[in-house]
Amino acid sequence: MRITVCRQEHFNAAHRLHNAAWSDARNAAVFGKCNNPNYHGHNYRLIVKLTGPVNPETGYVYDLKKLSDLVKQEVTDRFDHKNLNLDTEEFKHLNPTAENIAMVIWQKLRKEIDVQYDLAVTLYETERNFVEYNG
Repeated sequence: MRITVCRQEHFNAAHRLHNAAWSDARNAAVFGKCNNPNYHGHNYRLIVKLTGPVNPETGYVYDLKKLSDLVKQEVTDRFDHKNLNLDTEEFKHLNPTAENIAMVIWQKLRKEIDVQYDLAVTLYETERNFVEYNG
């Protein structure tokens, strides 16, 4: 029997969607308001899902306190109240789209979570716009 457990967290960050290889006109046409040279911010909602077997001794799939601490270490402490383009190594040369942010978060967590668990990351950029990455 495999069960999915989920942990929800929040972080706030600014970013600018921009491709340095493109002209200003093309960036504006493709990214619109998200290409604002002065950046813009989001209140991100992150859901981390782990799927695995239930441990018969603990009754847990995964200790959610341990998962919470891991998300804090790898995501919240790193990205919360930051300008993703300017303040983080991960997005110095990677466009911080919701897709790329979710992929980076997944990669950071995957390194720390045993492969016996399936990992999925869902990132809400707004209430209606979100992405999911499963590796």
